[in-house]
Amino acid sequence: MAVALSFTAHYFLNELQSIVLSFLILLLVVMVGIIFDLIGTAVAAAKIAPLNAKAARKVTGAKWGVKLIKNAEKVATFCNDVGGDISGIISGTLVTVIVIKLVMNFSHQQAEFYLGVLLTSIIAAITVGGKAWGKIIAINYSTEVILVVGLILTKLYQPLSWLKKGDSI
Repeated sequence: MAVALSFTAHYFLNELQSIVLSFLILLLVVMVGIIFDLIGTAVAAAKIAPLNAKAARKVTGAKWGVKLIKNAEKVATFCNDVGGDISGIISGTLVTVIVIKLVMNFSHQQAEFYLGVLLTSIIAAITVGGKAWGKIIAINYSTEVILVVGLILTKLYQPLSWLKKGDSI
């Protein structure tokens, strides 16, 4: 996952001449990390009973929600450690690439240092603030978060259901 995300992000950054689009890719990677962290925390905080009740009433996404909670330790590890941490590493690398692009446009010798510190600080603040905000949402609305994730997984799974015969979800 790290290789695929890193390669894709670097490819687009190197192909793009627009600094604005480079920043948008960077923000997208940061948002992916925040969302993965939110999901991982919600899975760890959620109770299975409300989702079992929704699954019994055939609420779309509830079966996947139950499955996620039953595998909470694996899902939380994947989302928080793999998704969240890898996006943090990749965003740091992307900041470096963007700083290098910006420095090429300046003739001031200290530009690289100041731009590096400024952009790294801004991205760190967005990441930490976003993850803190996500944790609040994940803990207070864990059932709703898991239900939304279950709904997304249901919608993604339906076109691919022919791949796994015998799985009833």
